[in-house]
Amino acid sequence: MPADLRSKLGLLELPNPVLAAAGCAGAGRELAHFMDVARVGAIVSKSIMTEPRTGNPAPRLAETPSGLLNSIGLQGPGIDAFLQRDLPWLLSHGARVVVSVAGQTIREYGALATRLSDAAGVSAVEVNLSCPNAEETGRPFAFDPGTAGQVIAAVRGGLRPDIPVFAKLSADVTDIVAVAGACVTAGADGLSLINVLLGMAIDPGTVRPALAGTYGGLSGPAIRPVAVRCIWQVREAFPDVPIIGTGGVRSGRDALELMLAGASAIGVGTAIVHDPSACSRVLRELEEELAVIGADRAADVIGQAHAAQAHPAYGAPAAYGAYGTRGAPGRLTRGATRWG
Repeated sequence: MPADLRSKLGLLELPNPVLAAAGCAGAGRELAHFMDVARVGAIVSKSIMTEPRTGNPAPRLAETPSGLLNSIGLQGPGIDAFLQRDLPWLLSHGARVVVSVAGQTIREYGALATRLSDAAGVSAVEVNLSCPNAEETGRPFAFDPGTAGQVIAAVRGGLRPDIPVFAKLSADVTDIVAVAGACVTAGADGLSLINVLLGMAIDPGTVRPALAGTYGGLSGPAIRPVAVRCIWQVREAFPDVPIIGTGGVRSGRDALELMLAGASAIGVGTAIVHDPSACSRVLRELEEELAVIGADRAADVIGQAHAAQAHPAYGAPAAYGAYGTRGAPGRLTRGATRWG
């Protein structure tokens, strides 16, 4: 019998834990040619701002050996177009919608929240805290616990109580737990981590930066170990706060790894660039992984690596908790101890 994939993120209940992460899925229309947008747990919109933005000049993308650098610059249609065009389209196709918001000031975040509070069909709001704070020399909100908390308080105050707020955190900080704590204290119902890591590439042929904006956000498989570390640390500090884990997920096994670290749901992002059906595929592979380890519910594996480390005699090597021993490459073999 297939595992129960239902996922609960505080007040938000989803049919499964696989989400299309913000950015790579656009507004969802782009994926509809390759997959059923209602099949995944939710579509997280590209970050929306109050006004339309053209984004940064080209080149805005640069491939790396194990990922992708981007300097898109939050190109988007603005909140009016999103509410009039994109949100109704997603809802008409049965998708659950998590709206990502971004701003240059705390006031802009609050204004976006107020607009979304009046909109029907918003399942949750994800707050992109990696935007530069225009009022403080361009330092991203995510870099300081105090300003991150102020943004979350503004968003929480502008939204209806039944719309959960998820703070999306950056790993480019010394203490991600401190930022997470400030966001939870300010009213975040959950956390989303991690966002891209700041990186750079230089083209030896032109002897210039590969991106017109010089720096860019690194995503893809290269950042997954960082995502696992951050999820692990935040889960240890706040075991009751739901986490959406993102960062380098390209297979069901990757998704399982992030869930074992403490994520309640998984965002698939850069994998969509070369495989537009990646969300559906990762969901199918996650079902297979859960069957192999004998898990009856996806919820049962969340954070289980913490229990395994605390109790190595749990029935299997500490690296796999109750799952048994490692089998063939890329698979887990069920051991004597089974979920029940």
